[in-house]
Amino acid sequence: MKSKKVLGMVLSMALVVTAVAGCGASSESASKSDASQNASQKNTSENTAEKEQTTITFWHNYSAESKESKVLNETLIPRFEQEHPGFKVEAVSYSWEDLHNKILIGAKAKKLPDVARLDIAWVPEFQKLDVLVPLDQEMSDFQTINDEILPNAMSTAMINGNSYAVGLNANSKILFYNKEALEQAGLSVPKTLDELWEDAVKLSGKNEKGQQVWGLDEPALSGWNLLPYIWSNGGSITDKDCKKATGYLNGKETVEAVEHLADLYQKHSFTGFNSGDIPMTDGFGTGRYAMLLEGPWKIAEMKGAYPDFQYGTAPMPAGKAGSISVFGGEDIGMFKDGNKEGAWEFIKFMTGEEAQVAMASCGQIPVNKKALENETVKQADFAPFLQAIATAQARPAVASWTEIDNQMTVTMTSIIKDGANAQESLDRLAADVDKLLQE
Repeated sequence: MKSKKVLGMVLSMALVVTAVAGCGASSESASKSDASQNASQKNTSENTAEKEQTTITFWHNYSAESKESKVLNETLIPRFEQEHPGFKVEAVSYSWEDLHNKILIGAKAKKLPDVARLDIAWVPEFQKLDVLVPLDQEMSDFQTINDEILPNAMSTAMINGNSYAVGLNANSKILFYNKEALEQAGLSVPKTLDELWEDAVKLSGKNEKGQQVWGLDEPALSGWNLLPYIWSNGGSITDKDCKKATGYLNGKETVEAVEHLADLYQKHSFTGFNSGDIPMTDGFGTGRYAMLLEGPWKIAEMKGAYPDFQYGTAPMPAGKAGSISVFGGEDIGMFKDGNKEGAWEFIKFMTGEEAQVAMASCGQIPVNKKALENETVKQADFAPFLQAIATAQARPAVASWTEIDNQMTVTMTSIIKDGANAQESLDRLAADVDKLLQE
């Protein structure tokens, strides 16, 4: 169609030139009038096309300056809009905490986006608020999409027999260690929790510049940060049915793991969670933090910020219960008051092979089965994380998890930083969590 228009324009221009040679200015005026009319018709057509586009709002927690956001905004969204000309995507970035709070506020005000990236721990909470669409009930091709995604990733959004989101990416945490620091200290990579506790102390102290070096770093004291230590030591947060915390959260193995971390903090061997502490990547890349537990995104961050830094990775050191890390990741779900057609098309696109492979370049582990077989993904540094995922556990899938996690963080901080009695503090916390589990 476009070639015919171009040919028509060329012929028209030839006729205009001939007319000007024979008839002078009057034909030139007619030509300008025709051109003006054609331009007006073109603008009207373009404006109509723009008006026919439907905007899909996508809230996410990819950092605004991250590689993930760059790929999303510069590659994936343009590709989606090209394939779906009737839709335009407005992507809005929030921090992890702000995104959670924005959705809670939006649920009350009935001002939610069409679609959002959701931490897997949030799905039960938002489902209880009755704002998420049960995809298996409303989307006719849901089963097709479900079959394309890893079962354990889809299980994170399964509540009371219905699916309220689609797995978007999976992750877990493994041990990152400073090769030079361990070599200079004459240490091998810790394989057990006992070795980890001991090595963290041995790797701490002053460097040649007189700066403090810490053996172990954690950026926070939340469940996401501490559960690998607790679980691997044989502890837990609740019973298997997530109905009771007493006897578990304050059990012997849980208390023991927390006391070990408190001991490390008192020995200046454990840090990262205090206000003003060196950010994790900088602390690790400059040799101030010797070891840490982190996810696959850390590889991309280190390549970008400290490409020459020599580090190694290893499984979570094993305790009484083995090596158990935390299963993490995000789902992507749609909200009941949003544009369901557009949201579903975007969900299918973001969980499809092409988008999953693109995000893998940023350290996001795909959950799409075909993407995991892609050569680009196979060449990525995902092997140790996939190994960790095989034995990792998910945080309790309960609607009250956010409040439980908040209370845990406060209690763990009082024990580890302030020296509160671990057993007594966890006894009180377990009783409070028992009540939250009944809500």
